[in-house]
Amino acid sequence: MEGHGYGADKVALARRMSRVEGQVRGIAKMIDDDRYCIDILTQVSAVTKALESVALTLLEDHLAHCVAGAIAEGGDGAEAKVKEAADAVRRLVRS
Repeated sequence: MEGHGYGADKVALARRMSRVEGQVRGIAKMIDDDRYCIDILTQVSAVTKALESVALTLLEDHLAHCVAGAIAEGGDGAEAKVKEAADAVRRLVRS
């Protein structure tokens, strides 16, 4: 199977990650500037939500492209892709 499922979202994901990177740098600056703890925690929460959004987009694309493709092809690859996706969901839920 060629390519990755997130190909169509690649530009948007890269843009979102650049924004997250900026937010993280902003949090570091807030700490350096001795800003109020709750303000920093608010920004950490925003970064966490942004990363969760990226993760969910990647997961949806993986299911729609990689897992669906493997199921259509059949064989051992299908079972492995489903397990891989389930493991990824488990990691996301635990984080």
